[in-house]
Amino acid sequence: MAIAPRYPSLYQLNTRVWLRRLSRKRGKRVTLAEIDEAEIDAFARQGFDWIWLLSVWRAGPAGRAVSRSRPEWRAEFRAVLPDLEEDDICGSGFAITAYTVSDEIGGDAALAQFRERLAQRDIKLMLDFVPNHTAPDHPWVKSSPDHYVQGSGEQLAGAPQNYMRVETDRGPRILAHGRDPNYPGWPDTLQLNYANPELQKAQIDELIAIAGKCDGVRCDMAMLVLPEVFERTWGVTPEPFWSKAMAAARRARPAFTFMAEVYWDLEWTLQQQGFDYCYDKRLYDRLQSSDVRSIREHLQSGLDYQDKLARFLENHDEPRAASTFQWPKHRAAAAITFLSPGLRFFHQGQFEGARVRVPVHLCRGPAEPTDQELAAFYDKLLLILKDTDAFRNGDWSQIDPLPAWPGNFSSEGFVSYAWAGKDEGRYVAVMNYAENRGQCYLRLPFPELQGRQLLLTDLMGSEVYYRDGGDLVHRGLYIDQAHWQINVFELRSTSMAA
Repeated sequence: MAIAPRYPSLYQLNTRVWLRRLSRKRGKRVTLAEIDEAEIDAFARQGFDWIWLLSVWRAGPAGRAVSRSRPEWRAEFRAVLPDLEEDDICGSGFAITAYTVSDEIGGDAALAQFRERLAQRDIKLMLDFVPNHTAPDHPWVKSSPDHYVQGSGEQLAGAPQNYMRVETDRGPRILAHGRDPNYPGWPDTLQLNYANPELQKAQIDELIAIAGKCDGVRCDMAMLVLPEVFERTWGVTPEPFWSKAMAAARRARPAFTFMAEVYWDLEWTLQQQGFDYCYDKRLYDRLQSSDVRSIREHLQSGLDYQDKLARFLENHDEPRAASTFQWPKHRAAAAITFLSPGLRFFHQGQFEGARVRVPVHLCRGPAEPTDQELAAFYDKLLLILKDTDAFRNGDWSQIDPLPAWPGNFSSEGFVSYAWAGKDEGRYVAVMNYAENRGQCYLRLPFPELQGRQLLLTDLMGSEVYYRDGGDLVHRGLYIDQAHWQINVFELRSTSMAA
């Protein structure tokens, strides 16, 4: 297998929705073992280093029954699929009964075949690990009810949304629904008790088993099992879990990768526990609010932090990027996100401009037309990220925009990066993240360019300029951009004069 890049790209697929679409297209059931070579070749052609298959694990009838019975959920499902059928509601992919692959998508053998075909193209496989909860019909509920947070009759009466009665091999119990401290319980789940050392041991065993089936896991709501968060939610303080769990998994699989879904400014905390990547929700929120100053401040963090962030514009939990970031703002937000350091995290439907977020309870999504302008943009962006080594393995730095002239404050709307490859490859990405036209100067952090004449070619457009290297270093590169405009300039030495 090829050496892993410093800044890889990941593509998230909703497995059940994807396979249902392929099955309808072929007119027969398609499992993971029957994916066309062309589909997998496309992942390699687009430059993905990781494929994350969402919702491959076995779900049970109890979780599915909850998904089908709640009127407010059905209303959401019908808004997504006006022709909704009962079979479309397959239950949440996070209400898991076992970490074995669902028969509907081919079982463990089909997953192993799919993983091997990815590996032949130097692509790694990521799957889900859901540490906080299980489905109500997980075998542990009957055999090991003490693995779960217990409730009382009084708690059930006072907060029925957070507890349920269950039958176990040790008699009837009241168990808590999985939740975070800020919201009611998820009614199709039961909360695991991390204050019980036997539960922690069982979860570590689960992780080690999962690590034999994939190359990495995305850990759902990873911060919920941190001792301080668990104590805030349930009133007891467990022993730390993540550091010892990751150490155990890596003893079995040394190169195994962990990505955390994490919020509440706990990214650094989980990085210190051993996570390779953590969601960068902070950058996403600042892009959404168009707060350019806070975007630049966020990007001033050290690379020991930024290199371990997973940067995204959408995922299965967030609204679709095409509906959140209207064109051409979408273009500028994507350039800021995916030309920064860290893991580049893309989502199924993002490149085509899908606007409908598919709930994780559904195994079918709506048919939507492709936004050709957006698709063409992503084709160019992915090509740059795949074929330009500087963006995969190079050195990144942020460039502070300077006013183009006194009193011109439009420079405050710019975000700009410099990338330096191991060879002479030098690149400048500049984005005007504002609703107005703007001007600025960018002093390039490439002192080695002094004394050279340079050709600047925009890899995302058609602009071509000749410039003096010394002038770019000392006075700066002059930029004049329309609202939401981007340039990604490649700098090459030339014998031609400007």
